Amino acid sequence: MKFATLPEGGKDGCLLLVSRALRQAVDAQPIASKLLDALERWHEVAPALQALYDGLNAARVPNARPFDPAACAAPLPRSPQWCDGSAFLNHGRLMEPAFNTPPIPDFDTVPVMYQGASDDFLGPLCDVQLPDEADCIDFEGEFGVVVSQVPMGATAADAMKHIRLLVQINDWSLRAYGPREMKTGFGFLQAKPSTAFAPVAITPDELGVDWRDGRVQLHLNVEWNGNPFGHPHGREMNFSFDELIAHAARTRVLAAGSIIGSGTVSNVDRSAGSACIAERRVIEMIDEGVVRTGFMHFGDWVRMVARDEEGSAPFGAID
Repeated sequence: MKFATLPEGGKDGCLLLVSRALRQAVDAQPIASKLLDALERWHEVAPALQALYDGLNAARVPNARPFDPAACAAPLPRSPQWCDGSAFLNHGRLMEPAFNTPPIPDFDTVPVMYQGASDDFLGPLCDVQLPDEADCIDFEGEFGVVVSQVPMGATAADAMKHIRLLVQINDWSLRAYGPREMKTGFGFLQAKPSTAFAPVAITPDELGVDWRDGRVQLHLNVEWNGNPFGHPHGREMNFSFDELIAHAARTRVLAAGSIIGSGTVSNVDRSAGSACIAERRVIEMIDEGVVRTGFMHFGDWVRMVARDEEGSAPFGAID
């Protein structure tokens, strides 16, 4: 199934089911008024949602209407919890010199994760309001999962059963704040403004073989001001999503609707490019001895689209 949310009917929006081709949509009421409602009552409402989704794809829903991503909020406009990992170790190792920090202990065996703000997620085509260009504005392309309630102490095998939806993310960063906040030992705060999401959240079965081993097996194509910036692949994720969920749930219950991010998609092969500016800058310093790429300016735009081998974009675009 594919879900989107319109920014109406309250802070959690109004739930839509979206056709597989992202061309048609239908209001999911009265089955579930909001995506968070559906996640909290998943076993109760999923069969009826699936039946409506099947009818939508078969053109049997009379009140279907064209799907407009520009009208959408984030699939979850707010969430009980947003925890973002750094599951691509290539990115993490490259970023250590960027933050001027020593190597993180057990980095290869224990996931790194921060808890971000989850009260104000951004829609896929929203203009992004940020305070100052001097804050070193950066984008970060990621994948994520949305879970049902996960019990404290869940194993990775248990965690896999709680993955309900997959999402595509732009985890905006203000790099000027990162080094100081990393050194405090308390993690990110001002360095991480509101996170943006592609318009559509999808159930894992929608990806077919492109969802396996707890990883989104797609290229994430990133353009900055219309120029190709990177197309890294999700297969090089060193910690799978089930491992990330188990890490987050080690000492707490994860409420239904909690979102776990992969961290910046990053590949060892330099030809894949990057999904964030900071990574490219570090690579330039390592390979060329000089940083040539600046951060974003007001008026810039970034576009991110995850595509399968046939060119389809199952999540739509962040633009």
